[in-house]
Amino acid sequence: MENKNIIIILVAIIAVIAIAGAIFVSGVFNETNDLGSTPFKTNFMEGAFVGNVTLVDGKEKFMHSYKDKEHKITYNISTVDNSTALMDIYSIQGVTNPEERSFNGNDWNIYFTQAIPGNDTSKTNDTMNIIICQSQGEKQGYLIYAIFDGKSDVNSTGNEFGQSYTDFIKPLLENVTLKKSKNVPAINEEFGLTEDQFAEQMDLIQQYKAGNTSALEGAQ
Repeated sequence: MENKNIIIILVAIIAVIAIAGAIFVSGVFNETNDLGSTPFKTNFMEGAFVGNVTLVDGKEKFMHSYKDKEHKITYNISTVDNSTALMDIYSIQGVTNPEERSFNGNDWNIYFTQAIPGNDTSKTNDTMNIIICQSQGEKQGYLIYAIFDGKSDVNSTGNEFGQSYTDFIKPLLENVTLKKSKNVPAINEEFGLTEDQFAEQMDLIQQYKAGNTSALEGAQ
């Protein structure tokens, strides 16, 4: 029972990470044909965001957060050793069927999902559209979360044909360079688990994905 409970804790924590920083995004959309760009550089990724984007949290070596106040977008970028396992956990929440694309020599899985701030279902007008871009190398994975505020005027249709993807995400992925880093965070350590404990949780998740729904029964 303890092991199954950990899964729910993991999913809850990840949900918080996915929407972190989006609630307080503000600004007014200024429609223009030339959105400009903002270069960024970390020790694990560099490139350029579309529009005027500001670094709001760069204290963590392997996780940075940026905001486009004009277009009400939050970008969270990070790296871990195994981003594929992270996406397997997301799949329990219904984040599945990614679009597979290759840009600038990198293979990406691109997921489209939504979230409501604070899980308050009465605030459906504040629903945030989220695009998760995930790329896994041999020993290092990379993640880009693009969170479009519910009040953003960017058209987010939830697929690769929407303005959020075509005007903001695709250009970003086309110019991003992924860097190999030393001492990349281990995903099990990110959740305070040993390698064996995390492997046990992932085994249950794989069973669930394979159709054994009873693998997660009784988890509270």
